[in-house]
Amino acid sequence: MEQGLVIGGNLIITLFLIHFVASMFAVELRNLRASVIAIAIQALFLALILFTFAQLGPNPTLYWWSLTALVTKVIIIPYLLWIYVRRLPTSEVKPYLGTIPSVIILLAIVVAFYSYIHTNVEFITPTPEASTEPARMNLALSLTICALGVYVLLVKRDAIKVVIGLVLLENGVHLSLVTLAPSLPETAIIGIVTNVIITVWLLLYLS
Repeated sequence: MEQGLVIGGNLIITLFLIHFVASMFAVELRNLRASVIAIAIQALFLALILFTFAQLGPNPTLYWWSLTALVTKVIIIPYLLWIYVRRLPTSEVKPYLGTIPSVIILLAIVVAFYSYIHTNVEFITPTPEASTEPARMNLALSLTICALGVYVLLVKRDAIKVVIGLVLLENGVHLSLVTLAPSLPETAIIGIVTNVIITVWLLLYLS
């Protein structure tokens, strides 16, 4: 049993890392279609993370959250973005920062934010268990993804990138939530409701 939990924890960390890398690509790729593909891949790994938490824990409602994430974030939202992108130039609207300065600043933010949260995670964890590995690393990555979303909203000027920034921000919050309280049914309920709200908002925004 303990070995299974260790393997599951390592799997979750791996999924978190892939999710994080896909988030970085979604932010910095200048080709909008490539960014949409990256955000779909990112969302797929979000759904896999939720599914893995459901497999490891006593909260079956996470299966429903994983399913709604799969439908809304992997299928519906990327489809809406893809349809919208087809009407636009291939490259995003020129952002406030060029590629090289943006990458440098983004990496600095990521390293600083991750290091700070990972070192001082106790100030936001409700239980001692939530401040130990792998939850500690997962939470640091989750909140760093939130920071990525905020960065996109501040620096990018393209409508698609703004949507991607909002999606990143929401996904980071969701990952933080499931890391902090994976056993609470309310966790999944909050996630499902916000998935639906964001999807409806995007339907209106991109229509």
